[in-house]
Amino acid sequence: MNKFVKRKRFSILYILTVFLLSYSCGSKKDVVYFQNAKDFETLVDTDSFTPKFKVNDIVSIYVSTFDLEAAEPFNLKKGQSASGGLEYIDYLIDVDGNIDYPVLGKIKLLGLTVEEGKVLLKKKLADYLKDPIVNIRILNFRISVHGEVNSPGIYEVPGERVTLLQAIAMAGDLRIKGKRENVLVIRDFNGSKTFTRIDLTNKELFNSPVYYLTQNDIVYVEPNKSAISDAYLDARVNTAISIASILITTAIVLITRN
Repeated sequence: MNKFVKRKRFSILYILTVFLLSYSCGSKKDVVYFQNAKDFETLVDTDSFTPKFKVNDIVSIYVSTFDLEAAEPFNLKKGQSASGGLEYIDYLIDVDGNIDYPVLGKIKLLGLTVEEGKVLLKKKLADYLKDPIVNIRILNFRISVHGEVNSPGIYEVPGERVTLLQAIAMAGDLRIKGKRENVLVIRDFNGSKTFTRIDLTNKELFNSPVYYLTQNDIVYVEPNKSAISDAYLDARVNTAISIASILITTAIVLITRN
């Protein structure tokens, strides 16, 4: 076998090797969400674990007092529920941060906690009711969990507080190929998005401003390199095998001719 043939064989085998390796190595840009999140800076305060009213929040408010008849104008009814009980009007926080409340008119709740909202309403109701009791609840308190978790989806939060670890537990915990050291929390803050990355392997996560989640937070668990490679291979393996077969057949024909 002359040197030309050997060199030709080596070149063909080298090309085949490079081709197959290019298909076996996954590309991060094909799989990972929110890759430009690193360009944003988190601007949340350290007490953000306390839920605060945001624009477009839906709020339930019920006022009671010893004189039930006097409280009726402050609890507008919208009809009966399927179970036969009464349903009351809910309130949407508008773009200016206000709700339009019966008798009292515009009330600004934006940026207040639930407790602060109760105090504000009690103060305004004091001119009409004796010792009013105010119950407020954020009805759209939900978080969404995406990425390498066992049950991604949107989850309702029944109380007024949920931690990042609880949210992950709701989603069935991380898959084995989820990146524990790079979990992303996306939050709406004063009309803009903030991005914070959390290392679940580090105890400092308990000091993070996003350890306690707020309504409509998004949690994204990034896949690790192994998951990226697997996803890439799953999508391309059939095409790679077909093309490789053609190249190998062609190589054999070229080599045998010499």
